[in-house]
Amino acid sequence: MNQYFATVARGLEELAAKELEQLGAHAVEPGFCGASFKGDRALLYRVNLWARLPFRILFKLGEFPCRDADELYSGIQTIDWSVYLTPDLTLAVNATGKSEQLNHTHFTALQVKTAIVEQQQETLGDRSDVELQNPDVQISIHLDRDVCSVSLDSSGKSLHRRGYRPAVGAAPLKESLAAALIQLSGWQPDQMFYDPLCGSGTLPLEASLKALNIAPGLFREQFGFETWLDADPALLQQLIQEAEESQRDSLLAPIWGSDRDQNVIEQAIANATNCGVLNHVYFAQIDLADVVAPADSGVLFCNPPYGERLGRDSDLGAFYKQLGDVLKHRFKGWTAFVLSGNKELSQAIGLKSSQRMAVYNGALPCQLMKYELY
Repeated sequence: MNQYFATVARGLEELAAKELEQLGAHAVEPGFCGASFKGDRALLYRVNLWARLPFRILFKLGEFPCRDADELYSGIQTIDWSVYLTPDLTLAVNATGKSEQLNHTHFTALQVKTAIVEQQQETLGDRSDVELQNPDVQISIHLDRDVCSVSLDSSGKSLHRRGYRPAVGAAPLKESLAAALIQLSGWQPDQMFYDPLCGSGTLPLEASLKALNIAPGLFREQFGFETWLDADPALLQQLIQEAEESQRDSLLAPIWGSDRDQNVIEQAIANATNCGVLNHVYFAQIDLADVVAPADSGVLFCNPPYGERLGRDSDLGAFYKQLGDVLKHRFKGWTAFVLSGNKELSQAIGLKSSQRMAVYNGALPCQLMKYELY
């Protein structure tokens, strides 16, 4: 079995590990900003196609002690790159992490690239070209406490970029974070789902994909592994066909989104069209002041502005108080989840949360607050 590593947003490692196990991964171990696991090529393809939380799935080639540039160069040259790379394939190197001697990721990446192409010149008399945008083989280097890990990036563009969402609002949630929040909440597809501040629709759309059992990778143009030397197009096609056949025809409960801005509602509708759920999810222009519960019970989700990017100049305290009033008076029998990156603002909601879960929205520490509305 091969060794893989799924990179995820900080704080979601345990949640991602559970998702990997559900997809059939072996020996899953949560780590910092990710989880390692083992499996065969079919699992690698399946995880890229189905996993909702990771950014990238890395295929680990090895690791070695690495205290300086010379050890980095010689360590990279111990790998037989002809197994993964021929001169007619393009490459790119992405470096993360630092050590005392190697504290500049651009230099690290350059040193790795030099070691690879010089091995190619020596053994084959020719070398691969560098292609930073869409390389055939993306090599990932990570330095941690004088150890260098070398991997191939099987995903290509980050998996959070599903491909269905060219239209986004001013401060969109990453699709992978939206999926993680839904997982954390414990929402089930037989419960109504409503986001009254839906923006371009990421939360309702991710809920729809989950409820209809639609693999998020189906909207991507290409995965990184498709240009590898050992690519198996027939296997990928089989997994895509199985994914398409496993989709559900209808929702068990309604999924709604609303926003006061007609422009972002139009974006949400365009995004719903792109991922084939327009006939299932409902979007409408409704101001928060006019929002009422569309059913006797359900799960409400929202990601109100924190003052980081949206609404910095407006009276957000009054907006959060209004949100609290709407929840308290109009959503009895519901459970609400509010993501906030501003503790002072979240207190203006004026309701006692039954649970608070720490998450990161990018680099911003946030809390997902749960409210039982009686």
